[in-house]
Amino acid sequence: MGEAGSGARPMHDVVVVGGGAVGLLLACLLARRGLDAVVLERRPRPDPAATPSRAIGIHPPGLRALAAAGVGDEVRRRAVVIRDGRVTCDGRTLGRLRFPRSGLVHSLPQLEVEALLEERIEGAPTVSIRRGVEVTGVADRGTHLVVRAVDGDAELEVPARYVVGADGVRSGIRSLIGADWKPRSGRASYVMCDTRDDTGAPETALLHFEPAGVVESFPMPGGRRRWVARVRREPTELDAVAIATVVESRTGSSFDTDAATAPTAFVAAQHVAHPMSSGRVALVGDAAHEISPIGGQGMNLGWSDAVHLDRELAGALAAAAPIDVFAAYDRSRRAAALRATRQAAFNMRMGAPATGLRLRTRNAAVRVLGLPGLRGVLGRAFTMQWL
Repeated sequence: MGEAGSGARPMHDVVVVGGGAVGLLLACLLARRGLDAVVLERRPRPDPAATPSRAIGIHPPGLRALAAAGVGDEVRRRAVVIRDGRVTCDGRTLGRLRFPRSGLVHSLPQLEVEALLEERIEGAPTVSIRRGVEVTGVADRGTHLVVRAVDGDAELEVPARYVVGADGVRSGIRSLIGADWKPRSGRASYVMCDTRDDTGAPETALLHFEPAGVVESFPMPGGRRRWVARVRREPTELDAVAIATVVESRTGSSFDTDAATAPTAFVAAQHVAHPMSSGRVALVGDAAHEISPIGGQGMNLGWSDAVHLDRELAGALAAAAPIDVFAAYDRSRRAAALRATRQAAFNMRMGAPATGLRLRTRNAAVRVLGLPGLRGVLGRAFTMQWL
């Protein structure tokens, strides 16, 4: 469990700041190694009924990461498998996506995945989660770090050999290490909601590349389906009827608004942190990079970060916890983030409003990629099998 720190406070191997999907997965990986770690999360335990929709897509590398964390079998049991996809425009099929058996995408809401990871941590003897704790600073003591935080009215100091910032796009840890937040190409506005699946395609992703902007829909467990539409701006009154109107006007399809969840509007922007580490501190997930969240891209990239960082942390702790051990992690994860932002930017361009020559050129490209011999190429363009 580690030696004593300042006073009677225990010295943790790792403090993970942020208890979202990436921070929890990293904590599970550390727990499997028997390392002493604590997750500090400022939010209380989420209420599924009051929490907006979040990521659902689990790509093959993400599923491997979940298996390493000990929850892969349960995720497979609960998830819906997305076996293929169909791309249409103006009611005509442009192409079909074929996912190889090793490249199937699974669909399960992020909150369910987080609950499985948290349950796993609760059974781990060396890792814990503290909620309602807001981190305010990190002090370098040379041989270790001290994380300063507030828990209600109490001020805390938590010693650790290493600190990981998994605290999201507005990361305080990123600010504390002075990392730049460099913008990347690709930005678009979307609206989405979940409802009953009446499409008759329970294992197929439907991608409508319409002149007014893309409309995508993805299967979910329990006979549900997520609808996502690109918009020029968020509707003045954002409700399920507004999203259904957009979907029907572009695709001719409709969905049951009475069965729909509360809708969500979001802007897909892209940034990469530079550097992704400093001394004894490293960044993972949205704290390290922001990419388009559609299809769970950001979540899966963050899980891949966690797998790489878990190995780096284990090696460093086995070598008596030296400083400046994250150089290789920084290089490899920045390269992965840059590739992911390029892929996401390509997908956003494909789904942008288009008319005239641009529309015809885009549709022709999809038709070529949708030919039987190239369907795997089209499938890889919309998945993250390479992580």
